[in-house]
Parts: sequence; C-alpha cells; structure tokens
Amino acid sequence: MDAHLSPAETARRLGVSVKALRLYERHGLVKPLRSQNGWRTYGPVELARLHQVLALKRLGLPLGRIAELISGRLKTLDDLLELQERVLARESGRVAHALALVRAARAKLAHGEILSVDDLATLTTETTMTAKASPEEMKAIFDPISQKYFTPDEIKDLSARKYDQADVSRQWEALIAEAKALMAKGDDASPQALDLARRWRALVDQFTGRDAKVAGKVRAIWNDAMADPAAAPKLPLTPEIFAFVGRAMAKLNEAGK
Repeated sequence: MDAHLSPAETARRLGVSVKALRLYERHGLVKPLRSQNGWRTYGPVELARLHQVLALKRLGLPLGRIAELISGRLKTLDDLLELQERVLARESGRVAHALALVRAARAKLAHGEILSVDDLATLTTETTMTAKASPEEMKAIFDPISQKYFTPDEIKDLSARKYDQADVSRQWEALIAEAKALMAKGDDASPQALDLARRWRALVDQFTGRDAKVAGKVRAIWNDAMADPAAAPKLPLTPEIFAFVGRAMAKLNEAGK
C-alpha cells in the first residue's frame, strides 16, 4: 500500500512550505486526500500533481497559467516530464558551454595570462545572462511558428525589409522595460502609458508596413510562443505586458492619436 504523507512531511520532502501547499490547493492545482479524522494527506497521485505544479512554477509561469496547462495540454505527468526533459536538455547544454568557458578562463589565469576584454565580455554574457534567449534560441522558437502563418514568399519579403536590427532590438528592450515599470503602477491611461503605446505602435508599423493582416499574424505568432511553457520563460514579452500595452493602445486610438 502506498504511503500517504502529512502536509508537513510533504512540504519537507518537496522543499516547499505548508503555506505554499495551501495556496496551491486554493487555486485548485492539487486536492489533498482526507484521513478518517479529516486531516489532509498526500499520496502518489497528489505528489505527481505537485511535481507538475512545481516544475512549471520553476519555469516562471504564474499559477493561473499553470492551472490552464495541467488541465489541458500538460494534463498527464508524462506530458509534463516530456516538457521538463526538453527544458533540462537545453539548460544542460548551456551549462556545459558556460562551464567550458569558466575552465578555459581559469586555465589562462593559472598560466599567468590576463583575460582580454573580449574574453571577459564573452565570459560575462555566456555565463551570467542565461535567462535571456540567444538569437539562435529565438530563431528556433519563432521560425516554426512563423511558417504556420506566413508563406515562404511572405517571409522572404519581410526579411528583405531594410532596418537596423541592432537599433530596433535596443528600442524594443527599452520599450519593454518601460512597459514593465508602467504596468507595475497599474495606470494604462496615464500620459506616460499613452506615449509608450504611441512609440510601440510606431515600431510595429516599421516591421509590418502598417499592414493590418501582417500585424495580426505577428500577434498570433507571439501568442503561440507565449503559450509554449518551454519558450515562455525565455521571451522578453509576457501576456500581461501585451494586455497592458493593448489597453493603452485602445485608449490611444479612442483619443484619435
């Protein structure tokens, strides 16, 4: 007969707090069993569900999104483990690369060599900034999704449009950081939010050429990427940021600006 654990023992075994277990229960993420005396207990089924919850939480997903996933596409433990395997394989590759760079740097220092500016820049970006997807990772995320919405000719035409990619990337990073700060204040109708929406729209127009159909496809691509729990933690945008900017954009349009 499988053992059933108390909340305190479950929390200790999983490295969480009893308070966290209660929170997950309130959100409907796990439903503990009840003993004859009415005490909560956790068996194999409940522990498997907690593994799903904690694995997705580690990816940075909010509890509401976790609830959607474990009642949908990641309903079974094997579905979650398949996702976890992909994420861990990607992380292990990155860690192995970072470890090789650190060892190479230490070997240079051990031989009395000085690390060059290039060495230090590479060491910093490749071993400390692991949360941000590399251009190769972004390409791996978006290329398959883009092919769902755009034909090869359309992709070729969009790729041929002339603009400074590095400058545009810097502008997007600044806008997204600004959006996060404004979102924390919660006012999507403030002058600052409307100004952000205006500049956001201008950058979108630069890529889409003000083509509403293209803009719609781009939104669909981002929505698909953000819905992928393996990709979402690596993306600079979140559904919450999209929603905030969307509300500001709607108010900007209402004002005729």
